[in-house]
This record gives sequence, structure tokens and C-alpha cells, in this order.
Amino acid sequence: MLLATTTLCLGAIAQTNIPTAMPAHAPFLLEPGPPVQAFRMTTISRSAQALNYQHRSGATKVDFKGTELMPLANGQAKVESKRGAIEIEVEFDNLQTPTAFGSEYLTYVLWAISPEGRASNLGEVLVGDNHRSKLDVTTELQSFAMLVTAEPYYAVRQPSNVVVLENVIRTDTKATTEAVSAKYELMERGGYIPTGYKLDPVVLDAKVPLEFLEARNAVRIAELEGAGQYANDSYQHALQLMKMADGYATDKRASKKQLIATSRETVQTAEDARAIAIKNRTEESLAKDRAASADAQAKSQGQANDAMRERDAAQADAAQSRLSAEKAQQATVLAQDDRAKMRARLSQQLNDVLQTRDSARGLIVSMSDVLFDTGKYSLKSEAREKLAKVSGILLSYTGLSIQVSGYTDNIGGDVMNQELSENRAGVVRDYLVQEGVASGSVSAKGFGSTIPVASNDTSAGRQQNRRVELLVSGDTIGGTTSAMLGGQR
Repeated sequence: MLLATTTLCLGAIAQTNIPTAMPAHAPFLLEPGPPVQAFRMTTISRSAQALNYQHRSGATKVDFKGTELMPLANGQAKVESKRGAIEIEVEFDNLQTPTAFGSEYLTYVLWAISPEGRASNLGEVLVGDNHRSKLDVTTELQSFAMLVTAEPYYAVRQPSNVVVLENVIRTDTKATTEAVSAKYELMERGGYIPTGYKLDPVVLDAKVPLEFLEARNAVRIAELEGAGQYANDSYQHALQLMKMADGYATDKRASKKQLIATSRETVQTAEDARAIAIKNRTEESLAKDRAASADAQAKSQGQANDAMRERDAAQADAAQSRLSAEKAQQATVLAQDDRAKMRARLSQQLNDVLQTRDSARGLIVSMSDVLFDTGKYSLKSEAREKLAKVSGILLSYTGLSIQVSGYTDNIGGDVMNQELSENRAGVVRDYLVQEGVASGSVSAKGFGSTIPVASNDTSAGRQQNRRVELLVSGDTIGGTTSAMLGGQR
């Protein structure tokens, strides 16, 4: 089939490596580039009246009527049920050029739609002389509706919603109307035009067959769907076939039959690559979502448990995602309750040894200066005994952080008080480590007289200010510690 010379927009996405203005006879080459999420795969529903062509009941006729997109189009089909298949001979009239619906539409496809909504590509409808077309095809379906859509190439697997013809029942049609209409999914019009698409006119050579242009469309669409990354073997095969087709298009010795055959093989291979890319990309996205969800659960709950594993398993099944979210929320509440109970238990155990109070920063264990010699930082035996008990308690919990902070009153110079507070905090830290507490979980810092908790004007107040405090925190009990927490009140 020859096409009259016309102008067709076959532009490319911005920031891709697909040529944007390429003569039809020029070689078709694509440089490898990053895949682009190109198409709006929004689908819509449409209904058509399905007919049941009774098995081996003889031939019958069905008419086709143009839709609002092409009201003058019409057609007639002879449908005959034979052993193992339904044969369809159809003829259409007043079909207009498909590019009228968009530059990506190059041809028409005849579809059979089962009552359950499964679409089957029956074959390509080529516009012939006087806008007439004929097609002889078969289908394994017995109950189906028929329609014609505009498409970017013949091998598509889902009908677009550019429906130009639908079957209608004649008074002499020998078939049983299905009780329900066939509902099927359609790709929204413009779904093959990627976001940011820039249209650049390409003048088509009258000597180039339609199949060659469909091949270009198919390879472009496959590339924009990320086939180079997600279905590279099939995509590279399509590129090789496209290169062969380009060679036939520029070689005057090559036959038109060779060019058409290679172009059609290119279309099918590119469509396979596109379908594989969508499947692989979707699976990768689901895998990333599941991994991200699992990581978020680990951070929020602090440890893996049966509820989290159930949540992960449920999220692997998209159909149960809502149930998974509910279970995760319940697990979080339980985990928070567990941390609250553990915090209260630890606070009580520590308070039995040394005065302990709860705060937003964590549990604060206070040691008065009576556990040290006056003006010294060596631990008295009573202090060592209490710290040994504290160490034993801390070792029974995992994930804790302990910050030891030393404080003094304002008697004496700032330098002396700072050094004394640092030494006392360091001695306590060293003793805890000596008793088995992990050194990496214990830090020490002195604050001198800078953070009093009582007035230094009285002996009792100065007694309260001379202290060492252990700030116990961590995810296990629902609190964290920063380097300066010991200086915050």
C-alpha cells in the first residue's frame, strides 16, 4: 500500500535521544539513554453489545456503525461459525485517515471483545482506495462484540478509546444477544503522547509504506517506556530489525515486500519489548515500595516482630495493602505500649538504687556529691556499690544510651569547678564500663557550675547543685540522646 505525500507530527520527548525531525528514508538510530516514564496509562470503560454466534449455525451478517468520532463510517461483516473457530469477512467504507485523531495514530485495528471484557486483536484495517477496507480474520471466541479503533501500530494489545466503528444488530442477524453488555478497558486518547512531547513535522515519502512508519512508532514507544533498561534484549533486537528496515528503505535494489515484512517484524518485537518493560518496571516499583515499607517499619518499631513480618507479607500482595496498613498501625500501638511499660519498669528498678525521675529526654538518675570525697572525684565505696547495682540493671536492657553529666556549685573558680565536674563524670563513666556496660553506649561531660538546680546562696542549695546525673535513653524505652542533652533542663 502506498501513502500520498503528507505531513505527520512524530516528535520526541524533551531530553531524550530520539531524533525529532527525521526524513522517512533516513536510517533510524537511537542512542542509549535513560528510560522515561512516558505514557499516561489511564484507562476508561466502554460498553458494546456482545453476540453469541451459535456453534456451526451457519453464516450471518452484522453491520458496523460509525461512532461520534467518525459518523459517516460504516461496514458489514459476514460471520460464520466453523469447527474450532469463527470466520469473519468484513468490509468498511468511509474510513478517514487515522492521523486525524493525533500524530501517533497511523492505522486501525479490528477487535473482538468477550462478555467478560477481554480484548482480542483480530487484525489491522488498512484504508484502501475510496476509503474502503476489507479484512478476513478468525477468532476462537464464540460470544463477542466487535469494534474498530485508531492505533499507533497494528500489534497493540489494548484498544485505544478512539473507537470509530461498533457492531450493530441487523433484523436478519442470526445470533443471540448476550444478557449483559461487554465492558472493556480502553487506553485514554492521547495516551501514546508522552508528557512534554514536542511536535516537529516530518514529511513522509510517498514511496514509504505504512508498515515502515508503524515500525518507527513502535520502536519510539518502546524506548520511551524504558525498554532499553527493562527489556534490553528484546529492545536491541527491535533496533536491529529497524536498522534492517532502514537499509531496505534506502536500497533501491531491495523489494517493497522485504521492507514491509521486516517492518512488521519490527513492530511485533518492539511491542513485546514494551510489554516486558512495563511488567518489569512495575515489579521493580513494587519491590522498592515493599523494601521502603519494611525499612520504615524497622525504624518505627525498633525490632522485628511477628506483626511486622505479617505486615511485610501482606504488603507483597497489592490486593491486601489496606489490611496490611491496619495491622501495621496496631503493631505500632502495641510497640509504643511495650516501650512505655519497659520504661516504667526500668525507672522503678533504678529508683530502688538511686533517686530517678522521668523526663522528656529520658530517665535521669541522680548521684549527690556525698558519694565523693569533698573536692575530690574518687568514688566512695557506697558509690561503687550503688553503681554496680545500676550497671547490672542497665545490662539487662538492650539499645540504651547513658550520658554521665557532672555539676558543681559556684564555690571556687570556674576552671576548678569545670575540671572537677569533668573528672567526676569521667570516673562514673569508667566505673560503669568496668562493670560491663558497653563503652560505646556511655559518654561523659562536665558542666561545672553553669546549670544549677537550686540557689547557690544556701548550703542546702549548693548541696543539690553538687551532683552527677546519668541520663538513660534509647529507642528501647522511647527516648534518644544528643551530645548536648545533659546541658538541657
